[in-house]
Amino acid sequence: MLNLYSIRVFSVAAVICTILVLPVNYYGRDRKHKNIPFESLEVFTIENVKEGSEWLWAHCLALYIITLTACTLLYFEYKCITNLRLLHITSSQPNPSHFAILVRGIPWSPDQSYCETVKKFFSFYHPSTYLSHQIVYKSGSVQKLKDDAEYMCKMLSSGCGSMEQTCKPSFAQCYFCGGSTNSFKIISNETDSIHGRTGYSDVHLNARKKECAAAFVFFKSRYAALTVAQSLQTSNPMLWVTDLAPEPQDVYWSNLCIPYKQLWIRKITTFAASVTFVLVFLIPVTFAQGLTQLDKLEKMFPFLTGMLQKKFVIQLVTGYLPSVILVLFLYAVPPVVMLFSTMEGCVSRSERKTSACSKFLYFTIWNVFFVNVFAGSVISQLAVFSSLTELPAQLAKAVPAQATYFTTYVLSSGWASLAFEIMQLFPLFCNLFQRFILGYNEDTINGFLTFPYHTEVPRILLFGFLGFTCSILAPLILPFLLFYFVLAYLVYRNQILNVYIKKYDSGGQLWPIAHNTTVLSLLVAQVIALGVFGIKQSPVASGFTFPLLICTVLFHQYCRQRFLPIFKNNATQVLIDMDRRDERCGRMEQIYEQLTSAYCQFSSSNQSECFSSQGEREDVRTPQDMEKANEMTEDISWPPVIHSFDKPVKGGK
Repeated sequence: MLNLYSIRVFSVAAVICTILVLPVNYYGRDRKHKNIPFESLEVFTIENVKEGSEWLWAHCLALYIITLTACTLLYFEYKCITNLRLLHITSSQPNPSHFAILVRGIPWSPDQSYCETVKKFFSFYHPSTYLSHQIVYKSGSVQKLKDDAEYMCKMLSSGCGSMEQTCKPSFAQCYFCGGSTNSFKIISNETDSIHGRTGYSDVHLNARKKECAAAFVFFKSRYAALTVAQSLQTSNPMLWVTDLAPEPQDVYWSNLCIPYKQLWIRKITTFAASVTFVLVFLIPVTFAQGLTQLDKLEKMFPFLTGMLQKKFVIQLVTGYLPSVILVLFLYAVPPVVMLFSTMEGCVSRSERKTSACSKFLYFTIWNVFFVNVFAGSVISQLAVFSSLTELPAQLAKAVPAQATYFTTYVLSSGWASLAFEIMQLFPLFCNLFQRFILGYNEDTINGFLTFPYHTEVPRILLFGFLGFTCSILAPLILPFLLFYFVLAYLVYRNQILNVYIKKYDSGGQLWPIAHNTTVLSLLVAQVIALGVFGIKQSPVASGFTFPLLICTVLFHQYCRQRFLPIFKNNATQVLIDMDRRDERCGRMEQIYEQLTSAYCQFSSSNQSECFSSQGEREDVRTPQDMEKANEMTEDISWPPVIHSFDKPVKGGK
C-alpha cells in the first residue's frame, strides 16, 4: 500500500515538476547554456532562479498541486486501510486475543501463588464475565536444554535417515582432526531415562515455582475483555495493570516477566541511550559530509591537492563516496534500534517492530537529511539553530546545495538495497555455513524469515521525505525516485508472497507512522519553500504558502480524530456484534475450549507445561490429550540416552 501510494503521488509530482518547474529553473537566469548533458546539476535547481523573478509562482502552484494530491490520496489510503483493519477483525476466525487481556503488576503474597491470587481477584470482582486465566512462567535453563535436545534429535534423525537405523562404516574423515568418524545409536524406551526419573508432576511443580507477576486472563465475551482492559482495576495504578492481549503468535514471552515497575525506568534509559547513539553517529556522518568540501580537504591533506584537481576524482569524492560511506554505517543501526526496542519491555513482536521502525525512521531522517544538510553547507555556523525564525532560510540555502548528494543517495542506497533484498546474502551465507561447515542437511533458515518492516518501511518513507522536500527545489530527483518505487513494489511483492513467512498480523499498525511521516514531509517541504520564496524576494509566493501550511496541519488533525482511534482500540459496536453472532451460531463453547490452549508459552512439543486456572494444576489440554501425551513420553525418553559409539557414521557425518 505504501509503495503504491508513493508511485501515485510521485507520478503526479514528476509530471508537474518536469513540465512546470524544471524549465523555470533551467532558464531562471540570463546565461549562455551548454548542451544539456554537459550542464551541471545546479542549473536545474531553484538556485538558478534569480531574485525577484516573476516565475516563482510556478513553484508555488506546483507545491499546491503536490500537496493537494498527496493529502487526497493519503486520506483515501487511510480510509481503505481502516476498512481493511475492521474487515480483518470482523471476518476472520475467532481471535483468542479478543477474549483475553494481559495483566501485569500482580501483587506478591507469601500465602498463595500468583495463580491463586489472579483467580481470587477476578472471581471476586468480575464473577459474571471471568472465564479462566494462564500464568506466565520464567523460561529457564531446563526449558532451553529440552529445546536444544529436541533440536539435536531432529537433526540426527534427518542425518541418519531414521532414529532406528544402524549406521555403517564410512571411509570419510572428520572435518577437524582428520581421523575416521564413528556413529552412535540412540536408544529409547529406557526405564531409567531422565524423563522417567523426573516425573510429570515434578515438571508442574518446577514450573509453578517460576511464576511471573503476569498472566493472561480470559473472559466470556469480547466486550467484557475490552471493558476490563480499558479500566483501572485498583486505586494503585502500578498494580493489576490491564491491557489488551496480543495475538498468541505475536506474544514476546521473554519481556512478560519484566516487573511493571521497571518499565518507566527502561523507557527513560532507552531514550537516553538512543540520544547518545544519535550523537555518536554524528562522527561518521560529519566525516562523510566533509568529503563534499574540497577546499577543507585540501587544507587538511595538502598532499591530495593534485589528485583532487581531476574531474573524475572530484565526482567520485564529492558525489558518490559520501553516500556509500553513510549507507555502510547505516547498516549497523537496525540491530541497535531493535535492541533498544527490546529493552523497553514490549510485550508483542509487532509492538517491538513498530517501536524499532519509529526509532530507525527518525534516526535516518535526522542523519541523512538534517545532519547532512547542515554539516555539508553550514558546517562552520555553530549557532545554526539559534533562532527558529532563521531555520526556513537556513534550510532554503542548504537543501538545494545538497540536491546532488540526495540524488546519489537514492541511487546508492535505494537501488542497491533492492538488489541485496533479492539476493538475500545474509541468509545465503548462513545456509552455506551450516551446510558445508557444520554439516547440517536441513535448511534451517527457511521458514524463519519474516519481512523486515523495521528497516524497509523507514527506507521508503525516507525516500518519500526526500522526494517531497526536493520536488520543487531539485526536480531531477523525481524520476530516480519514481523508478525506485516501481522497482521496490515489484521486489517487495515477490518477497512477501514467495520468500518471507507471515507469523503474525499487526492489523495495519504501521500505517499511522507512514501517515505522520508523510504529513511531516509535506510540512518540511512547505517550510523550506517558504524560506526559498523569502530569499528569492517573492512576497506573493510566500503569502500563498502560509494557508497551505495551516490546511495541511488541519488535515492531519482531522485524520487523527477520524481514523487513529480505530488503530488504538477495538470498537465496542463491532465486538458486541461479533459476540451476538457467535452466540446465535452456538460457537461460544467451542471458542472457550480453544482459549485455554491458545496462549502456550512453550514449544508445541512441550504444551503440556501450559496451565489454566480452572483447577489447582489443570492442564490446558483435555484428558484425552493428556493420555496421548503420557503415552508419547513413555515411548520416547528425554533426553536421548547415548549408549554406544562403536560403529562408524554413514556418510562421514
